Amino acid sequence: MADKAVDGGPWTGCAVMFLQSLCPGVDLLSLYKNQQGKFIVFKVIKLTLIDSVGGLGGYEILKVHDADPFLGVEVKFVDVAACQQFLESYYSGAVRQSLSQHASRLLALPQEFTVETKLKAGTHNLDLYLDKLELCLQHIHLSQPERLRDEEIDHLEQQLQTQALGPAPPSCTITQEESPVPSNCFKFQNRVYEDRMLTAADVQSFSNGVGRQWRHVGRALGKSCRALKGPAIDNLAYEYEREGLYEQAYQLLSRFIQAEGRAAKLSRLVKALEDCKLTSLAENILDVQPQE
Repeated sequence: MADKAVDGGPWTGCAVMFLQSLCPGVDLLSLYKNQQGKFIVFKVIKLTLIDSVGGLGGYEILKVHDADPFLGVEVKFVDVAACQQFLESYYSGAVRQSLSQHASRLLALPQEFTVETKLKAGTHNLDLYLDKLELCLQHIHLSQPERLRDEEIDHLEQQLQTQALGPAPPSCTITQEESPVPSNCFKFQNRVYEDRMLTAADVQSFSNGVGRQWRHVGRALGKSCRALKGPAIDNLAYEYEREGLYEQAYQLLSRFIQAEGRAAKLSRLVKALEDCKLTSLAENILDVQPQE
C-alpha cells in the first residue's frame, strides 16, 4: 500500500480522466460547452465516480476542461483507499460500464453509449500500468493538484445537491427518475434496491435457476471482469462438465466473486441477468414481490 501521508500530512494525489464518446451524434465536449448539456454531463461524471469509489468521500472534482477531442476531468484524491478503489474499478472496466449506463439514461439515448477513456497523472499515461496498482498510486500521489476547485464545479455540485435533496414529496416514487440513485443502491424495474456484495444464498439461487444460460451470463459479466474474459467461460464448461449445469454456474459466480472482491456486487449480477433477458431469475434473487 502506498504511503498514507506526505511529510506528515494527509495522503493526496491528482489524476485526469479523459472521455470521448464513440457514439455517432453524441459529443461530450460539445454537450459540456452547452449550458443545458453541461449539468447532465457533469451528473453522469459524478454518478460514475460515486459508483467507482463507492461513495461521496475521498475525492473531489477540481475541473472539467476542453482537451479536444476529449473532455478532461481532473480529480483530486484525499484518501488512498478511495484512489485504490477507483483504479480497481477503472482497470476492471466498471468505470466505462457506469459511464455507459448513466449516459444512456440521462441523455435518453436510443442506442448503448460507448466511450473511450484515458487516465493520466502528470505526464504518466496510467493506462500502461493498470496491472501495477502500487505504481499507479505512486504516480497519482506525486501528481499534486495545482489549483483549487473551479467556481463552475462548485456551482454544478450545488445544483446537483439541490436536485437530489430538494423538497421531498410524500412518495419518493415520483422523483426517482429525476434524483440520482444513492451510491449504495441500484434500480431494477423502476424500483430501487440496496446494493451489496453477493452472498452464498445469491450464488445458490443463481446456480439453481440459470440452467444452460450460465454461459451467456458469464459473458455479460466478463464485459467488466477480466477473470471471465477470453477462453475462461469455455474452460469452466470443460472443467466442470461432468458435475452438471449447477456446478458450472456455481463455479462461474464463485470465480467472479473471487476476482472482483468487494466489487462483486448484486447490481452487476442483476444487470448481467437483464442483459440476457433473465429477469425472472433476477426477480427471484431479489425476492421481488408482485405488485397488487
